[in-house]
Amino acid sequence: MLDFKFLKENRDAVVENIHNRHMEVDVDNILRLYDERSGLIQKTEDLRQKRNKNAKKMKGKLNTETRSALIEEGKALKDDIASSQEKLGSVETELFREAGRIPNMAHPDAPIGKEDKDNTEIKRFLGPTEFSFKAKDHVELGQDLDLIDFDTATRVSGSKFYYLKNEAVYLELALVRYALDIVRSKGFTPIITPDIAREEVLEGIGFNPRGAESNIYALEGTGTCLIGTAEITLGGIHADSIIDPDILPIKMAGHSHCFRREAGAAGQYSKGLYRVHQFTKVEMFVYCRPEDSEKYHQEILGIEEEIFQGLKIPYRVVDTCTGDLGAPAYRKYDLEAWMPGRGETGEWGEVTSASNCTDYQARRLGVRYKEDGKTKYLHMLNGTAVAVSRAIISIMENFQQEDGSIKIPEKLIPYTGFSLIKNA
Repeated sequence: MLDFKFLKENRDAVVENIHNRHMEVDVDNILRLYDERSGLIQKTEDLRQKRNKNAKKMKGKLNTETRSALIEEGKALKDDIASSQEKLGSVETELFREAGRIPNMAHPDAPIGKEDKDNTEIKRFLGPTEFSFKAKDHVELGQDLDLIDFDTATRVSGSKFYYLKNEAVYLELALVRYALDIVRSKGFTPIITPDIAREEVLEGIGFNPRGAESNIYALEGTGTCLIGTAEITLGGIHADSIIDPDILPIKMAGHSHCFRREAGAAGQYSKGLYRVHQFTKVEMFVYCRPEDSEKYHQEILGIEEEIFQGLKIPYRVVDTCTGDLGAPAYRKYDLEAWMPGRGETGEWGEVTSASNCTDYQARRLGVRYKEDGKTKYLHMLNGTAVAVSRAIISIMENFQQEDGSIKIPEKLIPYTGFSLIKNA
């Protein structure tokens, strides 16, 4: 959520930012509600002061007529205060609901655009993998090597679910441990988070828990949802808290399952493991002072690169365009790995993201710290250490061999206990 004072003073810039993000929010209505709220707060306070004066007068020596008049005035003031408070509550509810739809301001250098094609490539590691044979996609490799079973999962759970089998099970566990070891060496505290969060926490982080556009599974009648990422549960840890500045930054790495509806997601680039309803992820999360958030944004990106460079998977880094940032992010970088099985000749596919959300989530969740006698909002950042299902795609497709086997990246061999996946 944006600061209302900032919104009033920068109305045109906020409107332009909303337009650049291809969203629709009535800023003028929000400003009207804000002014109405301010007026009602002042009115309610004035009425309370009048009631206090009335009460003081009642303590003096009064004749019957004067006392009766003051009693009637007191009753009227009580009713007026109740009415004003009720109106204030209604206006505040609408104000915060509508203001919550305003996205974070975007970084001045974020590319302006609507879709993935509008992202700006800023660097690459290695080039697209070349083969002397026709490469298979991970779906075919998974079937041939008995690693992934989509058909049974569809019968049991529905489409976009899967069973991992045999060596793929160890590959998932290896990727989680590999990522956790790296992030822990960088000062991140490893945490296994709950897979469920309250709706108010999701809303605070910037996720919409309900409605046709929601990507979240709501648990009917409980006020809770399955999480789409550990960003939600890690961000909720310090909700409504004032943090001791001496312990900043707080750096955490959450291991969780992630559940996403992926409603409407279709097409060849969504096949197999790429876009599924459930997957495992290790997520980095940082709470820090505002002046340090750019530094930690770069650190998170650097860790993501270190993880994929260690696996020797070709990738590129893109600066995400305004229309693809998501409401909470000020700036976001994506790592896109080369996936030889996408399309006819291979294509880049997103495997991690790194987002600086500045104080947007902190304002919504009430995460603050005190310094120099002032209460301030923290900055909050998140980034993917490893989204296991997409990392598995990258490994299977880039390390496939002509005989149909798959090599294991050297960094993972100590975790898997084997160096090759092949038919028995």
